[in-house]
Amino acid sequence: MNVSQKPHGGVLIADSASLAALCRRLAEEPYITIDTEFLRDKTFWPQLCLIQVASPHEAAAIDSLAEGLDLGPLLELLKNRSVVKVFHAARQDLEIFYHLMGEVPAPIADSQVMAMAAGFGDSASYETLCGKLANARVDKLSRFTDWAQRPLTDRQIAYALDDVTHLQVIYEKLKKKLESTGRMGWLADEMAILESPRTYTVDPMRAWQRLKTRSDKPRFLAVLREIAAWREREAQSRDVPRSRLLKDETLVEIAAHPPRDADALSRCRGLSKSFAEGRMGDAILEAVKRGLDTPESECPKPEARPEVPPGLGPLIDLLRVLLKTRCDQHEVAQKLVASSSDLELIAADDNADVPALGGWRRDLFGAEALNLKHGKLALTAAGKRVKVIEV
Repeated sequence: MNVSQKPHGGVLIADSASLAALCRRLAEEPYITIDTEFLRDKTFWPQLCLIQVASPHEAAAIDSLAEGLDLGPLLELLKNRSVVKVFHAARQDLEIFYHLMGEVPAPIADSQVMAMAAGFGDSASYETLCGKLANARVDKLSRFTDWAQRPLTDRQIAYALDDVTHLQVIYEKLKKKLESTGRMGWLADEMAILESPRTYTVDPMRAWQRLKTRSDKPRFLAVLREIAAWREREAQSRDVPRSRLLKDETLVEIAAHPPRDADALSRCRGLSKSFAEGRMGDAILEAVKRGLDTPESECPKPEARPEVPPGLGPLIDLLRVLLKTRCDQHEVAQKLVASSSDLELIAADDNADVPALGGWRRDLFGAEALNLKHGKLALTAAGKRVKVIEV
């Protein structure tokens, strides 16, 4: 059947036999589209409520909350390297499956990344791609529905299935365009990041790096590292949101003014006396002590960002104009080629360790960036366009 048509037979699967049969059929397909519906407002780990899958021949919503449902056949399908798994903005979905199955589904294709290489901007939404490529509209009213409530309504199921049936059209059209322009290889780096388990593994001892702080004093950071690691482990083990235990600003306050006893801890913003004198209060004080006792040489330090030599601002601005010019010309998202920090590093160092100076990015932008830097290229205006001139 033509991929532009919506597959027939969209169903809700809630028993193991039907799921196993579906997965046997899908294993014969070159690709499947997949999406999930989940809740995370009351838990640390996402609560998987629904899984939608489709091929050009059928579509199904899998009730992952159904009692006794064996997801084993689906997980085996996700590991099957002969079937491409197509997502849109895949990271959160892949995180769910990584924690469910212990590995990342592969191989994958992410339509949002594909769209970046095909001229749809830095972060094309699913709604945008539906409208432009599938001639379809998304039912936004069902976006914030309670996916844990049962039974699911027909409208909920239809909305969920639309996310994978329209995605087939989007994937096929993007794939055709990227293959015709020789750009499928451009996606390799991004897909490797998405398929890496390291992307979804959080080391509790690095949790402090996500917090916004105004101090970079080693002792402050040592205490912050220990109490943030405690919160991370506690939240994971109890499966509750981090903020349910301690808010970020409370962590920062504790690190800035390390309490030595329960009375001092109870005076921290947002903490009660009963909390400070209880089990978790004891654990926080122990974490504070570990931070205070950390040898100076082992205290964390903020990641040093290379300093941009003074006077490079105008050159960085020129590089930014060149980047936008070439990306507009070749219909590729700037974000896929180089970041603002990449431009700063290129301006400071011809051999900067940035993706823009290697592979296809060098061909599209990096080599010209170096030529512009050394006076071998010039930028001028031609009407409403910027023109690149060899000097």
